[in-house]
Amino acid sequence: MANAGSFWIRWSPFLLSLLRIVAGFLFLQHGLQKLFGLLGGVDGHGGTVQLLSLFGLAGVLEVFGGGLLLLGLFTRPIAFILSGEMAFAYFMAHFPANHVWPILNHGNEAVLFCFVFLYLSAAGGGPVSLDRAIRRT
Repeated sequence: MANAGSFWIRWSPFLLSLLRIVAGFLFLQHGLQKLFGLLGGVDGHGGTVQLLSLFGLAGVLEVFGGGLLLLGLFTRPIAFILSGEMAFAYFMAHFPANHVWPILNHGNEAVLFCFVFLYLSAAGGGPVSLDRAIRRT
């Protein structure tokens, strides 16, 4: 069993990078839908949101923040900002709905993104990140 433990200890920093990359990639897609109508857009038919609106601001944060997380650049401050965005989104769009439970008010993604980003703001981008590459030079 000692080998199994050492395996996870050795690979956990790389799994942190993998979590950051996957979360950034998934988050980026939400912004691409809002701002560019890609992946079906906001209405399933390529619709976009007004850039100078709350949803437009969310789309900008999702595209640029998700992209920076994907690259692992400025991970801690970007993740902290995005965690706040997701907390705000949950309480503005999901929590006031008919149900308190995230599964019923369709807020699961917002809650999960919020806490993954909060974790990344504390843990950083991991070894496979531009933050780490810049720090080494």
